[in-house]
Amino acid sequence: MEKAVYELHADICRILSHAKRLEILNTLRDKEMSVAELKKLTGLAKANLSQHLAVLRQRKIVTTRRRGVNIYYRIANLKVIEACDLMREVLYEQLTEDGKLAERVRTKKR
Repeated sequence: MEKAVYELHADICRILSHAKRLEILNTLRDKEMSVAELKKLTGLAKANLSQHLAVLRQRKIVTTRRRGVNIYYRIANLKVIEACDLMREVLYEQLTEDGKLAERVRTKKR
């Protein structure tokens, strides 16, 4: 059972390892949006956006709702956004620390 959970975890991480998918999720963080709205905000071609959304939908990271000819997407579980935000905080802390380290190195060379 535990190994299966590791595999699922790795699969989700692979899906979230694409910068455009992270951008799509961040765009959807606060609200539901149509494909047209997502296309406008992300600048992705419709075909490319649709491919990314299909991957996210297959892994149940986003859900859809149809209204007439429009399909609306939203985050299925906001904990995904929380996890992404937490990782982003870690990255910012690392960048800040790297910047401080680089500054200390520059200062010592003078």
